[in-house]
Amino acid sequence: MPPSASTDSLIQLTDVDKRFGENHALKSVSLDIYRGESLALIGPSASGKTLLLKTIMGLIHPDTGSIKIDGVETTGYNDNEQMQMLHRFGVLFQRSALFDSLKVWENVAFRLLQDKSMSRNEARERAVAKIVAVGLAETDADLLPFELSGGMQKRVGIARAIATDPEIVFLDEPTAGLDPIMSNVINELVMKNVRELGATAVTINSDMVGAKQVSDRIAMMHEGRMVWIGPTSAADHSGNDYVDQFIHQRAEGPIKTVLDVA
Repeated sequence: MPPSASTDSLIQLTDVDKRFGENHALKSVSLDIYRGESLALIGPSASGKTLLLKTIMGLIHPDTGSIKIDGVETTGYNDNEQMQMLHRFGVLFQRSALFDSLKVWENVAFRLLQDKSMSRNEARERAVAKIVAVGLAETDADLLPFELSGGMQKRVGIARAIATDPEIVFLDEPTAGLDPIMSNVINELVMKNVRELGATAVTINSDMVGAKQVSDRIAMMHEGRMVWIGPTSAADHSGNDYVDQFIHQRAEGPIKTVLDVA
């Protein structure tokens, strides 16, 4: 755990359950996310990782269970309360999800412009500072997303996630589609900026090298269940069959692929 982290739970999930018809997507998920820590959320595709983050943010409502932030139950929030809660979050979406018609700085400052919390000039100044903080040039601010490489777009996504200096940062596959060298660069940027903010971070990462690089603890999901939670340093020798198979990319084990069950 970093010096800024504690054993004080900022986010506490207890027996969170969610179904979509016959699909039992989240199965009694319990998890404590400590204030100031960086948690990596791993697991096979369709194990419920992105859904879990959306549920914490209130974008998806659980059928049963408890989600507390700072000890306050959030599952019953009305629209106004949920909107206020979302101001505490910064999010990097899968594939960055940039707006093609907006300049880079407008993408980064999107929430600031929508909230009208500052003037357009002030929002641009804040956005440019964040753009530079993730290793891009000030002149990149006036480009359009299609003029950027994949790695540069990821950096813009990170800049947007931290534009409002959020207390909580969720990052969904920040290095997907990048080569190993660029993945390392992005992971280092993630940790540098999250640590400087003093934020609590949760990163979904399918790459175990990256997951270890950005985390103090690792939590693993499989088929909607939380199957292991532990310090990053213990992951290689967890004694958990799911974690062992996933980390070492073994074909044999409790995680079955589509071909295994066909």
